[in-house]
Amino acid sequence: MNAFTLHDQNSAPEAAKPLLEKSQKAFGMIPGLHAVMAEAPSLLDGYQVLHNLFANCSFNADEKTVVWQTINVEHACHYCVPAHTGIAKSMKVSDEISNALRDETPLPTAKLEALRDFTLAMVRQRGEMEPKQLEGFYSAGFNQQNVLEVILGLSQKVMSNYTNHIAQTPVDDAFKQFTWNKALNAPSQ
Repeated sequence: MNAFTLHDQNSAPEAAKPLLEKSQKAFGMIPGLHAVMAEAPSLLDGYQVLHNLFANCSFNADEKTVVWQTINVEHACHYCVPAHTGIAKSMKVSDEISNALRDETPLPTAKLEALRDFTLAMVRQRGEMEPKQLEGFYSAGFNQQNVLEVILGLSQKVMSNYTNHIAQTPVDDAFKQFTWNKALNAPSQ
């Protein structure tokens, strides 16, 4: 097993210390993901920048959650699914939406379902979208800016999901109540 260090202000490389301080201020703690990423300050910096950019994009809270959680679930990220469940609660996203994303069951609106379908296609097809997929996304009420914002969210999630897979980041105490396992939450066929 690769034992990655969960850095704090004392053990982190100098360049990561202000980034961890920023995490502490934003979340009231240093999330385990950030503690791992601190080993490579440029990764943590890039992640924080992408997170901030996606958090401030044109999607509303429900839509941001759909993008984040769709990718987290597809990548089977044991850390990010619980973390984003807690984040969704703080953003006032309904449990109905969160549970549908976690359990891969239908979302409450056709527009959110179209966003999940498009996001999944973007992940699975690595951006090689067919014209009919773009047309369907636009028909659901989205636009070219939203296409590019899905790419932004995906970029952020690749950084976190892959880090968590490699480091086996432990789920933070604040999110343990939302523990998730793809095999246990997969829809029955």
